[in-house]
Amino acid sequence: MIAGFSITSLLLILLAGIGAGFVGYAVGASSLVSYPALLAFGIPPVLANASNTVGVVGTGIGGVMGARKELKGQAVRSITYVVIGAFGGVAGAFLLLKLDPSVFEFAAPVLILLSSLIIAINPRGRMQAKQAAADATAQLKHIEATEATDATDAAKRATTPTAPHRPPEQLVQPMSQDSWWVWLGVAAVAIYSGYFGAGAGTLALAVLDAAKIGPFHKINALKTLIGTGANISASVVFIIQGAVDWPAAIMLCIGCFIGGYIAPSITRKIPANIMRAAAVIAGIILTIDLGLKTY
Repeated sequence: MIAGFSITSLLLILLAGIGAGFVGYAVGASSLVSYPALLAFGIPPVLANASNTVGVVGTGIGGVMGARKELKGQAVRSITYVVIGAFGGVAGAFLLLKLDPSVFEFAAPVLILLSSLIIAINPRGRMQAKQAAADATAQLKHIEATEATDATDAAKRATTPTAPHRPPEQLVQPMSQDSWWVWLGVAAVAIYSGYFGAGAGTLALAVLDAAKIGPFHKINALKTLIGTGANISASVVFIIQGAVDWPAAIMLCIGCFIGGYIAPSITRKIPANIMRAAAVIAGIILTIDLGLKTY
């Protein structure tokens, strides 16, 4: 026994952490795994919530290390999101100590469901699909017209790759082009992460996706940074308050790190549409779960 936990229990928490880390990075819903796991081992809700916050820090750290490819060239945005997350985490943790938890508990299912719908509708993806279709039609007409006058040149143009013109989904827009509401949304998600946390990744994903920041796999990595900053700063507050079950939190953190680290290499091979669908499904499941517990 270690601080009331058997070796078997600690190993099971470690496994739960691996699952939570993977799910947390992939679809932003680690709470589907980690928090219920802590409750299942008899940890009181308040202590489980604080310990879970400390544990899922591993998801962010592991995810960032594993997603270096997705975050390449985004150093300024990455640092900015972590800083905003850190300040938001402190604010959220402070609100947790001062306000009635029911404020966010009742709002959480609605917020997560709304975020899932935004991800599902995907206005950005629809716009890009229309543009791609228009470009393909224009290119086809150009090739047909050219073939009538110069078959050789037309053949070359038809077989020449369009690599110099990178497709829009491969780009991440400069921070200077972000709309003002994006920063309010990121800050709100950071505060929510420190206060309640459940489904925060889904909320962040919806904000970044609606803002047309970049392709799904890249904003998925960026959303992890917001939660990482918030969880680290909120964890400091909870540690100072002495509200952490350390054996459980440490094992959960190690597991989350492993899960978060391996997630990027796996998810980047999965088509964005499938990842988007998984995020929507996870958000709906989390909405139902929280709704049944709250209403």
